[in-house]
Amino acid sequence: MENREEQTIVSLLDKDPELKKFYEEHQELEKKLADFQHKHFLSPEEEVEMKKIQKLKLAGKDRMMELVGKHR
Repeated sequence: MENREEQTIVSLLDKDPELKKFYEEHQELEKKLADFQHKHFLSPEEEVEMKKIQKLKLAGKDRMMELVGKHR
């Protein structure tokens, strides 16, 4: 996420509980992805899980951007 986008989202967290929920989920998914990226080798199960997390993260970001658009 770009720094400017994140600043906009953070400024709206207190005003929009749904946005806050997606932002917190996005941060948690980011941490999980970082854990996978620090491994030198991923099992097939871990690769599937990583792809799933990436898709969830992207879907959450799309939703956050929709919500930010409503506030503009």
